[in-house]
Amino acid sequence: MQPGTPPSDRPAAVAVPGDVVELVRSAESVAVLTGAGMSRESGIATFREAQRGLWEQYDPEEIASVDAWNRDPALVWGWYQWRAHVARRANPNDGHIALAELAGHRRVSIVTQNIDDLHERAGSTVTSHLHGSLFAPRCEHCGTTYLGSDAFLPDDADVSPQLRATPPTCMHCLSRVRPGIVWFGEALPMDAWSRAEATVVMADVVLVVGTSGIVYPAASLPETALAAGIPVIEINPESTPLSAAATYHWQGTAATTLPALVAAVTAGAARS
Repeated sequence: MQPGTPPSDRPAAVAVPGDVVELVRSAESVAVLTGAGMSRESGIATFREAQRGLWEQYDPEEIASVDAWNRDPALVWGWYQWRAHVARRANPNDGHIALAELAGHRRVSIVTQNIDDLHERAGSTVTSHLHGSLFAPRCEHCGTTYLGSDAFLPDDADVSPQLRATPPTCMHCLSRVRPGIVWFGEALPMDAWSRAEATVVMADVVLVVGTSGIVYPAASLPETALAAGIPVIEINPESTPLSAAATYHWQGTAATTLPALVAAVTAGAARS
């Protein structure tokens, strides 16, 4: 089976719980909250796993902070520039592709904690990037999105990471450009959070895929759905703090479970 094969064209190699199929099949609107586990299957390391090579001596929580940026902007920029390079060279996995296909059959709204663009490259529209995006650096003063090509490393396979890289300058006000990421100690952008909350409470079912369930306020979104009587299906190879409260905990990875789920849901629709 080749990555990127449409889920409806594959045999359902994974057994899909009947309750899960019915919850999604009966829903008109599906909200999806995705976390680091979703991107990990595309080869993108989780936040802490990203501390390898040149950056392994640094605490990721110290690099991803306003204090680190003010103290050593070249170090912070170099780290995020390399992470953007890695993300651009990764490909959407079968889980990303499955969600894009599901959007052809249901209203699918994706809220992600991930800062890559794999959902978009799979063909999905992301309602909210809660923690920002690697590909939307902005001026730290005027907030203008920086579109210069020098924000990122080229995609050449032989590019080596640099521990430090000089941040570019805003074309409008000549201030420093910063990564478009929500750092530790920063509040989530109000518009991103408002869209995420609205997405959850307006859904008929919520899928929570590859999240740790410990990063707030994102971890409160499934709780909000459950409190409103909206079923929550957690998909994760491990148990999380959400597992016991979820309507259904389906143990497995995004790249294996989501294609099987979409195949089951769309096959049922074709027969009806």
